[in-house]
Amino acid sequence: MSGLNLRRRFLNPRSPDHRPPRAAYALPTLFTSGNIFLGFVSVIQSIQGAMVAHDGTAGTEHHFEIAAKVIGLAVLLDGLDGRIARMTNTTSDFGREMDSLADVISFGIAPAVLAFCWGVQFIDPSLSRVLHEQIIGVGSFFAFLFLLCGCARLARFNVQKNPVPKNPGRPNRKYFVGLPIPAAAGMVASVVYATDSEPRTNWPITVAWMVLLALLSFLMVSTWRYYSFKDLNLLRPRSPLTVILVGVLIALIWLYSHPLLVACAASYVATGIVIRVGGIIRRHLRPNPPGHPERQVG
Repeated sequence: MSGLNLRRRFLNPRSPDHRPPRAAYALPTLFTSGNIFLGFVSVIQSIQGAMVAHDGTAGTEHHFEIAAKVIGLAVLLDGLDGRIARMTNTTSDFGREMDSLADVISFGIAPAVLAFCWGVQFIDPSLSRVLHEQIIGVGSFFAFLFLLCGCARLARFNVQKNPVPKNPGRPNRKYFVGLPIPAAAGMVASVVYATDSEPRTNWPITVAWMVLLALLSFLMVSTWRYYSFKDLNLLRPRSPLTVILVGVLIALIWLYSHPLLVACAASYVATGIVIRVGGIIRRHLRPNPPGHPERQVG
């Protein structure tokens, strides 16, 4: 096969000459399978961390750290499998359903289990028995709420063809309607990782943790817009400045991963809130036109 035909088949998926080989369909599925595996590893590590903490032996933070890290890796794989499928023109109904089921495990069950085991289960045992049981019960509820809202977010994403957020942005940009579940899971994992993965025992911190879970749950089922990054073309030539910025970002993550990862996750989560609140403020401050009913005196 000539080099021109190869270029048409792999660099121009919409070309009429493009017929991807059957083996190409396995490539996105491999990334999705890796996503499922990482979610499974995270659940196992969270359970092992909880068991070690219950026994009072050392090494609890090691298990929770691994559980948080593999969720972060799953976020990376989730961003790659769909992009690779679109680049190679190997998208399929099977792949989309497989990806959704993988997201339920890696970004629904895994962070929910991690959130409960790390932030709720080991609160100060010196509290009264009633208060201790109530906090544990409320914490398990919010962990379940995170999972439930994440599943609802995925179901809505699957059935909507051209979703429009409640506060639509520029028409030439692509947005998510509501906080994507990988971003919510990344927020949970980054907080655990940034705190050296030590399980929380102070009940006020546990309450703040449950508030964060409730906020993430609401944002996932909301109709607020979040930038999707789907209009970024990996095959387009990049300027030297872009290469330098990417290299600097990688170096900073390597050297200061604890604060930088949680800052990146929190910044993305906050963008939807800031955009929505800013839009509400602008509408209230914008002067009404002369014929508007609120302007009429009657």
